[in-house]
Amino acid sequence: MDITLKDKVAIVTGGTRGIGFAIVKKFVEAQAKVVIWGSRMETAEAALVKLREAFPDCDAMAMAPSLTDQKQVREAMEEVVRKYGRIDILANNAGISQSIPLENYTDEDLDKIIDLNIKAVFVCSKAAAAHMKEAGEGCIINTSSVVSFYGQGLGCMYPASKSAVNGLTRSLSRELGPHGIRVNAVAPGVTRTDMVAALPESMVAPLLQRIPLARMGEAEDIAKAALFLASDMASYITGAVIPVDGGAIL
Repeated sequence: MDITLKDKVAIVTGGTRGIGFAIVKKFVEAQAKVVIWGSRMETAEAALVKLREAFPDCDAMAMAPSLTDQKQVREAMEEVVRKYGRIDILANNAGISQSIPLENYTDEDLDKIIDLNIKAVFVCSKAAAAHMKEAGEGCIINTSSVVSFYGQGLGCMYPASKSAVNGLTRSLSRELGPHGIRVNAVAPGVTRTDMVAALPESMVAPLLQRIPLARMGEAEDIAKAALFLASDMASYITGAVIPVDGGAIL
């Protein structure tokens, strides 16, 4: 049976490239109406053009609110509701990685990763939940990482931030469950994205040797997991943080 999101309205943050754009495409393939949120309107619109080239009949739009600004996010979601009437799915995918040695961390480095990897997830979830509560149903999917379980050799604040995402996921699932809102997370392993391409080979090579499925993950692998969690196939799953890592032994 094909998974369908027919007539569902989904917002995907960080939806302009990599895992985010793969999620956008999977949702569109499943017949959802999709709103791409990017860091800049220029990149969001470029992603929308690319999406329409692949799916000429898709119902989609592009936006670029500041994800850490509660007013901007709230107003952007209100605009989505004015256009589509509802918000069914929020994929909190926007985030950044770091491979900074402990002694080199600056206040700016700390603020950047805390803002985008933690605060943005909180702000967007809060705004989306307000609309989902009115509807009595909804689904929030957060992008975590397997390093939230195991840590990593450099850039300690990246796994720390993703551990916070796991905590938000589990706690919000308990708080929002009585309102019919499911909250889950996917935890990608080593995945072929721009973020991984920026990591030093010394970090990536040993990880690949520990993957039983003997390959690096693709963005589409993560998108398939997100599609499952967004669908009615996962209607009794909430509070889960699902590794999508090829069975990596870290």
